[in-house]
Amino acid sequence: MMSSNSREATATIIAQNAALRERLPFSDTQDFEDANRGLLGKRVPNAIRNAEGTVVWDNDTYDFLQGEAPDTANPSLWRQSQLNSIQGLFEVVPGIYQVRGFDLSNVTFIEGDTGVLVLDPLVTEETAAAALELYREHRGDRPVTGVLYTHPHVDHFGGVRGIVSQEDVDSGRVPVIAPEHFTEHAASENVYAGTAMARRSAYMFGAALARGPQGAIGTGLAQTVATGNITLIAPTLDITTTGQEEVVDGVRMVFQMAPGTEAPAEFLVYFPEHKALCAAEDATHTLHNLLTLRGALVRDPHAWAGYLTETIDLWGGEAEVVFASHHWPTWGNERVVKFLSEQRDLYAYLHDQSLRLINQGWTGIEIAEHLELPPVLENAWHARGYYGSVSHNLKAIYQRYMGWYDGNPAHLWQHPPVAQGKRYVKLAGGADAAVANAQAAFDEGDFRWAAEVLSHVVFAEPDHAGARTLLADTFEQLGYGCENGVWRNIYLSGATELREGKFGTPTVSASPDVISALTPEMLFDAVAIQINGPRAWELKLSIDVVLTDADVRYRLRLSNGALTYSSAPQSGDAELTITTTKQALPVLATGALSADRLTEAGIELSGDTTVLERLASVIDPGDPDFSIVTP
Repeated sequence: MMSSNSREATATIIAQNAALRERLPFSDTQDFEDANRGLLGKRVPNAIRNAEGTVVWDNDTYDFLQGEAPDTANPSLWRQSQLNSIQGLFEVVPGIYQVRGFDLSNVTFIEGDTGVLVLDPLVTEETAAAALELYREHRGDRPVTGVLYTHPHVDHFGGVRGIVSQEDVDSGRVPVIAPEHFTEHAASENVYAGTAMARRSAYMFGAALARGPQGAIGTGLAQTVATGNITLIAPTLDITTTGQEEVVDGVRMVFQMAPGTEAPAEFLVYFPEHKALCAAEDATHTLHNLLTLRGALVRDPHAWAGYLTETIDLWGGEAEVVFASHHWPTWGNERVVKFLSEQRDLYAYLHDQSLRLINQGWTGIEIAEHLELPPVLENAWHARGYYGSVSHNLKAIYQRYMGWYDGNPAHLWQHPPVAQGKRYVKLAGGADAAVANAQAAFDEGDFRWAAEVLSHVVFAEPDHAGARTLLADTFEQLGYGCENGVWRNIYLSGATELREGKFGTPTVSASPDVISALTPEMLFDAVAIQINGPRAWELKLSIDVVLTDADVRYRLRLSNGALTYSSAPQSGDAELTITTTKQALPVLATGALSADRLTEAGIELSGDTTVLERLASVIDPGDPDFSIVTP
C-alpha cells in the first residue's frame, strides 16, 4: 500500500517521534475502552461499493494500524488513527446507536415510537445506506421517521438519499431538521469556491494516497472521506433559537444554537429522556480547525468557547453522556463536564492569548512558533492537534483580527512564487547551488528550511529533477513527523504529486443535489464567478429570467467583465428572455448555455438566442486538477 518511491524515516524524525512517545501519557487507555464500548456488530468485510461496483469506502485498508507506531508515523497520530479505525454499530445508551468507521463522520440512530431518527447521515449515499443496513441487522427493520443535520458540511448531510427518499420527505412522513440558514451555507460553501476547496481537500483528506505506515494513516478527525455520491434533501424544519424543543416520533429534543463555531450554521441537541448530549462538531476528541486547510471562512474561537460554556450551564448538571458526529462518546456526568470544560478552555486560551500577543506586536507566524498550551490541556488526548493544529489555528486567529498583512512594508507587495523563485535561485548562485544548500539542511534535519529553499527552485525551474526529488523526500519526512493527520496528508500528497504527477480531486462536493439547492441569486452568482473578466471586457449583454412558479423576473447584465442581476422592475427589453421554474433553473449553472440544451430541458426562450453563445464564450470554469506544489 506504499509508493515504491517512499523513503524510510531519517534519524531526526525517529528521535522526534521517540521523544513524543516518552512525553505523552500513552499508559492512559480510557479512550480505547470508550471507543469499543457498546459494540453490537461489525460489517465484515467493510468495503462499500457504488452501483457500478467501484469501492467508495474500505475501512479494512487500515488494518495495518496495529501495535506501536513505526518510525514513519508520529506515535500520537498513530494512536488516534487506531481509535478512529474502530468500526461497527455501537450502543451509546439504550435507544441511541452510532455507526462509526464507515466514512469521515459518524451517523447516529435515535429510536422513536414507530421508527428511527437519523442524525448526520455521512458523506455519501452508499456509506449511509450501508450504515443503515448494519443498524437494521441488529436493531430491526425500523422505518426512518426523521432526519437531523447538525450543520452544513458535506459529511453531515451527503448520504441522506441513502437512508430516505425525496418522496418520503415531500409527503411529510419524514421531517428534515437543520439549523436556520443551513441550505444557504451548504450550497455556497460547496459551490462558490467549491472547485478550489475540493482540490485542496484532496491533499487534506488524503483519499488518493496509498494507505500504510509510510502513507495515509488518517486525518485525526476520522480516517478519510468516502468517494461516493453526495446528495442533499433540503430541510423542512428550521431550528432558530436556543431552547427550541421538537418532538418527532416520540423523541423529545432540545436544541442549542451555535452559529459561527465549527460551521456558520450549527446546533447542538440534547435528548432529555436519555440524558444524552450531541455536541455536533463543537466538542470532539481533537482540537478542531479554526481555519480548515481546504479553505473556508475563519471561525470564531471566542464564540466557540462561549457556546460550550452555555452548553455546560444548560445540561452540565444532568447529562450522563456526550457524543459527537466524530469520534467516540464520553460517559458519566463528571467526565462529561470535564471534557466539555477542557474543550471550552482550549478555544478560549488560544483566542485570548493570541490577542494578548497581537497587542504586543507579535505576528501570526511568531505567535504560532511561541505559544504553548497549559499542562492540563497539553496532556489531554482530546485537546491534541490531530485535525486542527495549535500552529495553524493561531495563524487563523491572527487572520481573523488582523488580515493577511503583518504590518511589515516588505511584505506589502511581494513577488508571486515564480518570480520569487527565480530571484532566490539567482541569489543562491543557481539552481544546483540552491539544491546543494537544501541537501545540507536535509542532512542536518532542518526539513522546514529545505522545503523553503527547494520550493523556490521548483517554482523557478519546475523540471529540475534534483530539486523535485529532494523536495518530495523533504515533504515525506515532514509528514512522518506530523501529529496532525491533515498536515501529514498534505505533505505526503505534495510528495506524491512531485513523484508521480497530479491526482486531481477524488471527491466533488458540488453534486447535482447541492447545485439544485441553490437559490436563484446563488445560481446567478455561480455563473458570475466563472466569467473570464479580461475576455468579457468589451462584451455587453442582457437576459431576463422569468420564474413562473415564483412570480419573479430577474434582469441579468454583463458589462465590464461583471455579471450582475436585479429583481427590481427594469426599463426596456432584454436581448433574451428565459422563462422557466426554480426547479429547472439549476441547469444554467451546469454549463448548459446553449439554446438547444435549454430547450431540451423544457426552458422557453424568446429573443436573440445568440446571447447564450456570447455568454458561453466567456465562461471559464474551475480546474479540479490545478497545480499546488509546482507552478
